[in-house]
Amino acid sequence: MQVRVLAFGPLAESLGGRTHDVTIPPNSSIRFLVEELGIDEWLGQSISISVNDQIVNEDFPLNDGDEIALLPPVSGG
Repeated sequence: MQVRVLAFGPLAESLGGRTHDVTIPPNSSIRFLVEELGIDEWLGQSISISVNDQIVNEDFPLNDGDEIALLPPVSGG
């Protein structure tokens, strides 16, 4: 199945761009996708993940055509 990944901030830098169409097996979770992208170290760093504009956890199941946004923690001052 095909999903679209939108990455922001340092995650976009790690992935080499902001938008990626990714093919994953049926019944995959967010965790599987993040591991496939090679950025699973972000899972323990307060990353926010949304699927179709809904905040979800890493065990959330994905469906064909989903849009996943990977949002790193925001800092500033």
